[in-house]
Amino acid sequence: MSSNNVILSHFADKAGINSGTLSRIIQGNKTISMNQLIAITLGMGLPEDYFFEDYIDECFSLIISIRRIRPFIVRCVELNRLDCVEQVVSRLLDDLSYVPVLFELAEELFHNNYHTAAGILYKSVRETEKYQHSERLALCHYRLFVIDLGEDLEENVRAAAQFELYVYRLDEADQLEALKQLMHVYRMVHKWAKVDAVAKELHRIATIQYNLQQKSERKDSEVKRTERPIYYYILYAYLARSTACEECGDYKRALEFVTLYGSGHNWIEENDEEAKQIIEQFSEWAVANTYLYRLMSGDVGVLNEYADYVSYREEEIFVAVRHIVQAANFYRLNVDNILDRFAPYIPYQSDKKDFGEYKPAIMKESYAQFLGELAVYRFNEGKDDISAIKILLEGLDISIKINSSKNIITCMSLFEQHRDCANLEQREKFKKLSSEVYQLNAKKNNILLDAL
Repeated sequence: MSSNNVILSHFADKAGINSGTLSRIIQGNKTISMNQLIAITLGMGLPEDYFFEDYIDECFSLIISIRRIRPFIVRCVELNRLDCVEQVVSRLLDDLSYVPVLFELAEELFHNNYHTAAGILYKSVRETEKYQHSERLALCHYRLFVIDLGEDLEENVRAAAQFELYVYRLDEADQLEALKQLMHVYRMVHKWAKVDAVAKELHRIATIQYNLQQKSERKDSEVKRTERPIYYYILYAYLARSTACEECGDYKRALEFVTLYGSGHNWIEENDEEAKQIIEQFSEWAVANTYLYRLMSGDVGVLNEYADYVSYREEEIFVAVRHIVQAANFYRLNVDNILDRFAPYIPYQSDKKDFGEYKPAIMKESYAQFLGELAVYRFNEGKDDISAIKILLEGLDISIKINSSKNIITCMSLFEQHRDCANLEQREKFKKLSSEVYQLNAKKNNILLDAL
């Protein structure tokens, strides 16, 4: 005000603050609120967060007021000033009585999709309660597990292993979705025994909860709701176990589970629209997978019926084509007509579907696996090896990006088998990708050394 020859009343008008309030703030007789700080800063023509670091000291100078600090943290998050968030949280935790408040704020941020900022708060709460056996500690681990999930499959497995120790400390309403998330991680790295084990637990817990729910006289409003209806998790557990059996080549056992998740209408007591849609969805998967398991068992006569069935269900086409190519390689079938027919759906780009989802990481891993199978199919045809090599290198590139060890090994082994078919440009690309694999392995080794 002095530098710009502005009197208090004029600046108060410009900032939109009562002149008496502004006077008391300047004289140090009144603490400054978050809204007042922003108004003054904008009145000075400065960026909104210009004084944020100074305001941290202001917040802790006299009496600590959560009513003042909380909106400050939220605004820091909205403006991506996570450095300020870290400072405030660190100073607040000098008094452990603020842990519940920070946890509640972390939950709010998480549900509003400010995951990185929420992670800062969850980590701080986790650290203060690491010797406790509280549900809050378990929920912090669960949220951080979800936040940490990304495209790097090996990192996802590490996150899952760290979280799995806490999954059974969660509230029963959170346990079911948490177990489902764990299954997704183990599925992407082809740990099928682990998928089956987690699915068995999911089925056991969901069945107990569903039976209790049917007997309970409590109103729905009095019970913490699961993310999906409880019967959904029972059906999903059967689906996961059938997939585990399929991947292990036990198609007879897989068909037994198909019967279980395809007959939800026989035991699910709910009759609302959501229940009808879920039952119908699992019934459709049951029909599609019955065709699939018959095909993989050697009943190649169902191939065209299978293709016709999925043709009316666009979200299932890519998954079906991947398995059809796999069967074609095993039984030496010609499926060119099916590949041509469904070319626009390879890969299927959507990352979600009704009552089940293919997360981007799952789709990328599945697509990388498909490219390896497709390359083998093209090599078996013996018509255009250059095209097959191109497909193979694309699969290797994706596999490296998502750190899928299984697919990387498959693609690199296939290239070495057919190296003589590659042109100079393709060999150079393979050399470059091999260097990336080397760097990826070096990173893994460094992580292991740090852990030791």
